[in-house]
Parts: sequence; structure tokens; C-alpha cells
Amino acid sequence: GSRRGKRTLGTLLTETLENIIEMDHAAEKMARDRWNHIAKPLHSLGLLEEQIVQIAGIRQNPFPSIDRRILVVFCSDNGVVREGVTQTGQETTALVARNFLRGKTTACIMCQRAGIDVIPYDFGISVDTDVSMQYKIACGTENMAEKPAMTREQAEIAIENGIRIAAECHEKGYDLAAAGEMGIGNTTTSTAVICALLSKAPEEMTGRGAGLSSEGLKRKIRVIQKALDTLQPDPADPLDVVSKTGGFDIAGMAGFYLGCARYHLPVILDGFISNAAALTAVRLCPAVNDYLIASHCSAEKAAKTVLHALGKTPPVQAGICVGEGCGAAALVPLLDMALDVYKKMYTFDDIAMESYKEQDMEDG
Repeated sequence: GSRRGKRTLGTLLTETLENIIEMDHAAEKMARDRWNHIAKPLHSLGLLEEQIVQIAGIRQNPFPSIDRRILVVFCSDNGVVREGVTQTGQETTALVARNFLRGKTTACIMCQRAGIDVIPYDFGISVDTDVSMQYKIACGTENMAEKPAMTREQAEIAIENGIRIAAECHEKGYDLAAAGEMGIGNTTTSTAVICALLSKAPEEMTGRGAGLSSEGLKRKIRVIQKALDTLQPDPADPLDVVSKTGGFDIAGMAGFYLGCARYHLPVILDGFISNAAALTAVRLCPAVNDYLIASHCSAEKAAKTVLHALGKTPPVQAGICVGEGCGAAALVPLLDMALDVYKKMYTFDDIAMESYKEQDMEDG
């Protein structure tokens, strides 16, 4: 590997990476056995069964609870909007961030229905609002078409702040977490991060974000290509990639995923932006991947590619592309139903019936 990838990391980040362990395979096996003995056809709840097994492994408990859940929303602005890559202006970020506090965003309303607490954080909104600024790094990033979006140090601070938020969620006794984001321009930054980490061309990966025209889309592709050509982010160094072409929201979410893994807190991925953050986290520490639960496949162009790179199959296929954590929120009621079946259903032994057997499907 290149020497560039071997720079020292901050204390909290280093400590977190050292403390992420494999999940509990014994609890996973017990959960899988439980599913196989429940009085219904084998594997008939599909991916939801797998996700309950995954949660059992993460929680180190074959009968996990997911009653207390939280959506953390990372709000931040991106200097690249100056290149005309978005339909709306930067002021929208602050407006929507404020609406999170009032419970009046799409994600908030979905979360109320699903019994999910919501906390927004300002990681880099261009103006100060009443959203918590405890972890704010700056008033937006630089324009990556001209210079690195942030310093390496800022990227590391954002990641460590995400880890701190995960630690708080763990201390407050949450059983299940999700991360959302709000930041105009962040499909552009996410696409750049994904192109860099997966060595893909922007024209293959770039989508319309929040409704760009065809001319706007061409401009967005050119801007991403220019940033990658000029800044040369090193795919072997995820911190280099996120600092040059990412956003404070992406770095914060990546840290949040690392922290959740450290504290055995199952964490639901949302859409495209969160997948870019997840890829960053997994490149920093491959063991994190076991702790990440896929929710849906965003309508963004590269969403399938990233989920495939992470080896994730999402249960919800609804063409959602709001961001904010909406796709993650949509999964939670399905998990509730699956966990109820898992815990409350009779087993074959309970009803003295012979259980289904695994069949060799080729026999017909």
C-alpha cells in the first residue's frame, strides 16, 4: 500500500477501530434455529428473518428488543452548490433543519408513526440555527471543484463527533439506530466519494439528485470529474477521499456507523448519502459491515452499485429518494412485525407438528 494511507489517526478514532469486534455468531445461530422451528414455511419472511438474525448477533442476544429507537440527522452545507449542481439554494438546508426540531419534515412524520425518536445535529450548516451546534465543524465545506472540501483534520473531527453521538445513543439505552441527513448538494459529494472509493466514472454513477434537468445533470458530472481530476483522492485512504470530496454530513455519518458497531447498536442505513458514508466506514474498518442493516434502494442512479459493493440486499423497494432517514424509518415497522412473529409464534414442538425440512430444490 501507499505510504499516504498510513498516516496517524485521532485517538478516539483509533480506539474505536481497535474496539470493533465481530458480532456474536452464537446468538445469530440461536436466532436462525428459532426461525427454523417456528410453525410456518421455512425462510418465508425472507430478508426480514435475516435482519432479525443479524440484530440478534449485533445485540449478542437471541431475543433482542428494538423498542427504543432513534434517527440521528446530520445537517450540513456543501460549497460545491456554487457550481450550480442543485435545483434549490443553500438556504434550504437551514430551513429543513429547523423543521426537524418542529417535527415537520417527511422523516419526522414517518418516525412519529413508527415510534422513532429524532435528533438533528448541525455538522456544518452555512448559518447558525437553533439546531444543536455542539458538533458543528464550520459553516459549510469548501467548493470541491476548486479545492479540498475540508482539511483532513476536519474530516477526522466530523468522524469522531459521529462516534460521540453513537456513544450517547448507547448510553441512553437505545436498541436500534438510524442515520439520516439534510444538506443541499450532498448527492454530488456522495457521488464523488463513491466514484473515488469504487474507481468508477462520474457519468456511470451520477444521478439527478432532487430533480436536475438534463443540462444540470451534465454540469454535475463535469463538476465531479473536475474535482476527482484536480484533487486526486486516494482510494486506499478513506479519510483522504472524504476530506477532499465529501461533506461534514457524510463524515459524521461514517463516524456514527463506526460508533454503533463499537457499542453493538444495530444501525439502519438510509439511502444514497448514507450508503456513501457506510462505504467510507467499511473501508476504514471492514468489520463494521456486519452492524449495518440495509433498508431500501434509493432511486439515485448509483444506489444499487453501492449496496452491491457493501453486499447488502434491502427489503424495501419503493423508489424513495427523499433522504433525511425516510427509507430507514420505513423499514422499522416491518422489523417490528417480523420480531413479533419471531417471539410470539408457536414452534412446531409447541403444536406437536413435524417441522418443515430444508429441501434440495433441484428435485422439484
